[in-house]
This record gives sequence, structure tokens and C-alpha cells, in this order.
Amino acid sequence: MSYSNASQQYLKNAVLTATPEQLQLMLYDGAIRFATRGQEALAAKDRTAAFNALERAQRIMLELANGIRRDANPDLADRMAAVYNFVYRRLVDANLNQDAATVTEALQILRYERETWLMLMERLQQQAGAAKAAVVAAATQRSPEPEPANPSGFVPDTRPSTNHPAAGYAGHKRPTFYPGTSPHSAGFSTEG
Repeated sequence: MSYSNASQQYLKNAVLTATPEQLQLMLYDGAIRFATRGQEALAAKDRTAAFNALERAQRIMLELANGIRRDANPDLADRMAAVYNFVYRRLVDANLNQDAATVTEALQILRYERETWLMLMERLQQQAGAAKAAVVAAATQRSPEPEPANPSGFVPDTRPSTNHPAAGYAGHKRPTFYPGTSPHSAGFSTEG
């Protein structure tokens, strides 16, 4: 397998296994990468390379704009669409006018949007981690065991007793029987 094919396969796998948040980040990275290449090509007076790189950045901006879901938050969606359209127009203007300064404006906005997206992803991961920790804590937290039924109504008494054979020995207390047990089931005998 050639290097190009391996690279293409890696990219394909990365895209197919990425979360929607990671895909958005990949689009920002791609737009920044191609806009930077276009800016460098403009500085080198390579019109063909500048056109190709800026055109790819423009297509990515269109993809970002087309991926906006208005149903989640229409006001925010409209504002993001306006930002993406502005960057798209700046890239088109830079391509038409062969102006590297216009690419700089687009890159500043793209880098800012990328950093904002990274902060959002981190916050989502923290919230998901906190939610997961709460679920794990709730699952591992044991509720207090219910007291076993005590049909006999027996309540253990730990006071010294004069009726017990061991009462004659100093410091001895009567044996304690727990609910649900009897002296006979515990191996004790009341007969001396």
C-alpha cells in the first residue's frame, strides 16, 4: 500500500469513527489549513495554488454553514450562519483580488471559532464525566439493608443477668441473640 493510499485510508477511518463534535473540529482545522496554504501561495505569487487552496477552504465553509441545525436554537444558528457566510465571502474576495490581508481576516475568525469549539467540547466532556460519575456513584451506593423480620419480637438484652449460668463470673454478660435467631439455633442451650 502506498503512502498516499495509507493516508487516505487513515483519513477515511478517522472521519468514520469521529463524533459529531470531532467532525466539526476537523472542518475547522481543514478550513484553517487550506486558508493558510492559500495565504502562503498568495505571498509566493502562485495564483493556481492560491486558487486551489482558497477554493477548498471555501467549500469547507459551505459545509459548515450547511451543517447548522436550526431546530436546536434558531437564533444561535442564524448567528453562526452569518459568521460562516462572512468568512466564506472573505475567502472569495481574497481569491478574486489575490489579497493575503483578506485571508488574514478570515483566519482570525476561524481560529477564534476553533478555540471556542474546543472549549465547548471540553465543557461537554466535563459534564458527561460528572454525569457518568453521578451514575456510577448512584449505582455503587448501597441503600441501607432492611432489618430482618423479627416475628418473635425478641429484643436482645446485654444487661448482666442473675438467671444465666455465666452470671456468677465477673464481667460476663448474657449472650446476645440477634433477630431471627434463638439460643438453640445459635448453638446455645438454656439447660445448665
